[in-house]
Amino acid sequence: MKVPQLQKKPELKSCHNTSWEDNYSWIHQSNILEVLRDSSKLAPEVKKYLEEENSYTEHHLRDTKNTQKKLFNEIKGRIKLDDESLPYKDIRYEYWTKTTTEGNYSIKLRKKIGTDKIEEIWNGDKEKEKLKTEYFGLGDLEVSFNDKYLGYSLDLKGSEYYTIFIRNIETKELITEKIEETSGSIEFSLDDQYIFYSKLDANHRPRKIFRHKLGTPVKEDKLIFEEKSEAFTVNIGLSSDEKYYFISTSDHSTSEQYYFPVDEENPKPKLIKERKRGIIYSVNSWDGYFYNHTNENAEDFKIDRCKDLSNQKWESYIAAKNEVLIGSLVFFNNWIIRSEVSEALGRLFVKDLKKNIEEELIFADEKVIVPGVSSVQKDKNTDFVYLSYSSPKTPGRTYLYNLKTKDKKLVKEQEIPSGHDPDKYIVERLECPSHDGRMVPITITRHKKTKIDGSANVLLYGYGSYGNSMSPGFSSTRLSLIDRDIIWVTAHIRGGLERGMKWWKEGKLLNKKNTFEDYIAVGKYLIEKKYTSKQKIIGMGGSAGGLLMGVVVNQAPELFLGVIMAVPFVDSLTTNLDHSLPLTVGEFDEFGNAKDNKEHFDYIYSYAPYNNIKKMDYPHILITTSLSDNRVLFDEPAKFTAKLRDFKTDNNLLLLKTEMNAGHGGKSGRDGAIEEIALDYAFALKISNQIS
Repeated sequence: MKVPQLQKKPELKSCHNTSWEDNYSWIHQSNILEVLRDSSKLAPEVKKYLEEENSYTEHHLRDTKNTQKKLFNEIKGRIKLDDESLPYKDIRYEYWTKTTTEGNYSIKLRKKIGTDKIEEIWNGDKEKEKLKTEYFGLGDLEVSFNDKYLGYSLDLKGSEYYTIFIRNIETKELITEKIEETSGSIEFSLDDQYIFYSKLDANHRPRKIFRHKLGTPVKEDKLIFEEKSEAFTVNIGLSSDEKYYFISTSDHSTSEQYYFPVDEENPKPKLIKERKRGIIYSVNSWDGYFYNHTNENAEDFKIDRCKDLSNQKWESYIAAKNEVLIGSLVFFNNWIIRSEVSEALGRLFVKDLKKNIEEELIFADEKVIVPGVSSVQKDKNTDFVYLSYSSPKTPGRTYLYNLKTKDKKLVKEQEIPSGHDPDKYIVERLECPSHDGRMVPITITRHKKTKIDGSANVLLYGYGSYGNSMSPGFSSTRLSLIDRDIIWVTAHIRGGLERGMKWWKEGKLLNKKNTFEDYIAVGKYLIEKKYTSKQKIIGMGGSAGGLLMGVVVNQAPELFLGVIMAVPFVDSLTTNLDHSLPLTVGEFDEFGNAKDNKEHFDYIYSYAPYNNIKKMDYPHILITTSLSDNRVLFDEPAKFTAKLRDFKTDNNLLLLKTEMNAGHGGKSGRDGAIEEIALDYAFALKISNQIS
């Protein structure tokens, strides 16, 4: 089949006395945000190219159709399709969700306490069918405090422009005007007369908080807070004791917070602490105290508390620990639970408020786990909580745990209908030195039968940005590769928070290259230790993890058999220079400001995947993107693919697949998500010569 060719329209670009030619910048349309909302505004020649690439990908993966189908059935066979969540006991009702064998979306149910009558208040599949839409994204689903109203927000394009609807649960009728172009979040007032929401600006940034009186025109909504900085975005939430609303405004590394009482007739948010660059804080209130979770004078966070925000006399509550990330608090009348993360592993601690004693909650035998805690009921006068965990080989388990007696009862276990034996798998936590001697944690999951003699393929997953940690939890989908002797390895590289804030700081701005060096070091270590061999590693990452893939494939292509890049941030220099794009300004503290800072420009230019494509052999590459993605615009992977075709000197696969009705998260619905995973895995098996 003829290789797709994107027309070249050379443009000479320059910045900070550096010039470079870009043959494909023309595909970035000036009305790009309009295209995200309405694909019919896409330029015909760009649409034609994307469709040609889709046909080319379809052609070259036609021999994987049976494998894709087999993988789809395998993955779906591990999901309990007709499943129900544990109930949450509110004041008048118990609420829970369920999924069905036939459906793709969740159903919200409730039952009045003391009765047996179950009421369906939301059915995603029925709502999608009613709207006759291909893409169906649910942003928020909230019930009012009086249990009468259901608030929900929908994105029907994948572009993350959410429309808010409020309806009467009993009559199913809308009780107020729909509110368009919001971030999707809904916060009911305690008296159920209002909702609070954030409105998106022209650049898709939520910088305004409005209060809407139910039943009145949207044009009368009251603006209660506006963020002036284009780099900051806002949200609003209710305090744990339901006495205050807190408005938080932040970029990735600096925050500021305002508050007002829930009964304030005309909300006038008051500032808690003025923003300081690099300082993150979050205040909550409970039982007469305000608790501040902050990294001020505590790199890996601490928790202080005080009794009065108008006269702030903060005292230490949870002290800082070096390279141990202190998490936030979960409040009960007699207990406070908190989390910590160190060495890429989470732990839970509980404090007995009557005895003033804190101890670790240990309720699992495995060491490499992801623990979690959730409430059983709205009433905080309880000793019972849900404690849960999963590990790379053990599906999720939830216990009803008595904090006083330490008794636990298994109340829910993630069921794998097609069968699963954790004893067939081995989980290892190793670490290896990076280029500068820093030790990088690695989580390895493999089948017992897989030989460690260099013969196995490895899927090496990485992300490493924004302080997002890669948790070593259970994934039933990965078993489809692990059962076929592909070892799954997660590299906990710098840029995440696995080893505290320092781990993040060492992987951003002018330290960003540590992220890439860490990943390459892990790959070489796996080869050295005979987990795999050169050109048997399959790299995988999405979004900022796609940036990672783009850099390492330019820098060390000889390590890889192939690379899978999902919605990859590969034209990072161009995006960083364009301050009108939704995310650019808010990410200056993550990647730098190339337009206004020459040192940042030179640094980003030196690693940006699109700008560093070379004339050399590349491994097999599968790139996936979505037309309505407002986070990583579709033109980035499209340009990267077109330029790579010009430069690469090999005959390996280079495939670009664009979802024409999806956003940053890919297709909507359960089956859509499984189809995308099956495609990625089929590509991995094809290049590993495992197509059956």
